[in-house]
Amino acid sequence: MDVLINVFVALHIIGIASLLGGFLTQMKAMGAGEARFVPAMLHGALTMLVTGVALVGLNQADDQSVNNIKIGVKLLVLIVILALVYVKRDDEKVDRSAFAAVGGLTVANIFIATLWT
Repeated sequence: MDVLINVFVALHIIGIASLLGGFLTQMKAMGAGEARFVPAMLHGALTMLVTGVALVGLNQADDQSVNNIKIGVKLLVLIVILALVYVKRDDEKVDRSAFAAVGGLTVANIFIATLWT
């Protein structure tokens, strides 16, 4: 079971890397007001959602403790990210504040995952 959990953790990290990497590649365009949500951002957020749900289930099946409040907060933040990216995914230019919100929420989700114990 530990190997399976570790595989899903790795996939979860790949998802966050895709989401954050997509944001970082558009930083220069954001400064010019021409940023857009790239497909990597949507795919990364969806990967995070699927692997996160799987991780919660696998950890509970393995009788490991899960902080449900922390998971709920992370899920709420991810749903907001997904909603913003999904709704605006086809726009040629995304409003700077919406784009910055996705980047800020992504970083916040990383800090919630790592610092909330």
